[in-house]
Amino acid sequence: MGSRVRTLAEATPDTRDRYVDLLRVVSLGTVVLGHWLMAAVTADGVGNLLAVVPELQLLTWALQIMPVFFFVGGFSHALSYRSLRRRHPADDGVSLYAAFLRARLRRLLRPTMVFVLVWGVAALLVQLLGGGGGLTGVSLRLVTQPLWFIGIYLAMVAFTPPLLRLHERYGWGAFGALVAGAVLVDVLRFALGVPFVEFLNFAFVWLAVHQLGFLRADGRLRLPSALAATGLAGAALLVAAGPYPLSMVGMPGEKVSNMAPPTLALLCHGLWLVGAVELLRAPGARLVARPRVWRTVVAANGVAMTAFLWHLTAMLGVYGALLAAGVTLPEPASAAWWAQTPLRIAAAALLTAVLVAVFRGFEQPSPAPVRPGSGPLAALGITLCLFGVLGLSMVGFAGLLDGRTATLVAVPVSAPAAVAMALAGWWLVERSGFAVRRDEG
Repeated sequence: MGSRVRTLAEATPDTRDRYVDLLRVVSLGTVVLGHWLMAAVTADGVGNLLAVVPELQLLTWALQIMPVFFFVGGFSHALSYRSLRRRHPADDGVSLYAAFLRARLRRLLRPTMVFVLVWGVAALLVQLLGGGGGLTGVSLRLVTQPLWFIGIYLAMVAFTPPLLRLHERYGWGAFGALVAGAVLVDVLRFALGVPFVEFLNFAFVWLAVHQLGFLRADGRLRLPSALAATGLAGAALLVAAGPYPLSMVGMPGEKVSNMAPPTLALLCHGLWLVGAVELLRAPGARLVARPRVWRTVVAANGVAMTAFLWHLTAMLGVYGALLAAGVTLPEPASAAWWAQTPLRIAAAALLTAVLVAVFRGFEQPSPAPVRPGSGPLAALGITLCLFGVLGLSMVGFAGLLDGRTATLVAVPVSAPAAVAMALAGWWLVERSGFAVRRDEG
């Protein structure tokens, strides 16, 4: 592993924007650390530290850093699709679309599907044996929640080709149209009470942040300080005067969440964060130019998705071991709880490292030729994956044998149906390039 990382690090071309890779690692690492810190676990279940200590919700304005990951995704997707177009100038957009999806999704879907299958089998065995109560039942419900991020990222990959064309034609105008869509949705939702319209902001808000990555790829984010100030002022004004909560992450029992579905306040938060990380670009680039730092970033990027998928499993495993050993968990936010926090996080990090060592090979599939293929097949595949993964993030594996469902937009979905859609979609994305490879011999 070490020699491979060193080889990859030394082979990095000078033209690569290493700061983007650093942002990818830092953003996912911050999300993982935030989940470990916010979990307020007791013998009765799992709560949220931000609900126990509401004053800490202000920290989400810095630590809810997922918009940065989606911004980096937009930058990377623009470069990847343009590179594919240059290598296959004679191919039509439909076949290039299939090639782009397969190229971008191989490292994402394979570890995700392994995670889904492992937890699905474990949940089935637990429930067949009559278990599923207490912390085990909570775990079966919670471990899939981070899959919402995978679902949103799938949508971003799927929309990259058409939105990149709009960006290349209209520039900031394409971004402005997405922002206008987010504004209209919130007006219809909060001022006029139009039902279900709020779910459109899963697209408008996150794709607007993603579109900023396109602008960065073209060197058009020239005033990051203005972007950061506008976003921060906008978020503060909306929270102070509107129906938007202070927390930029979801809170249990709240009537309005800035996250699910996303709101205009969260979009402003994303603008603030993108502007902030762009202001740090020069010192960040100098930091990651150091050979040792760059090797660390390369190593982390190689296992980042695996660590993200399994980090809640590790955290819940640590709490489960403590309860099984008869350790009394202190009251969340008490002095004893805070004193124990570094040890719990260290234990969760260690167990995550073990899980990464077991499953990291699935994040590095054998390379396959990226060639144009069946666009409709790829589009159907990614659509099924999107709904399957999002559905599973909502319903979890608890009640797997009882027909438990959760509502995805307006449609009830069960865990078996979600798993079937995700696996079928993955298979279709993989199959989308097969016919072309056979024709080419």
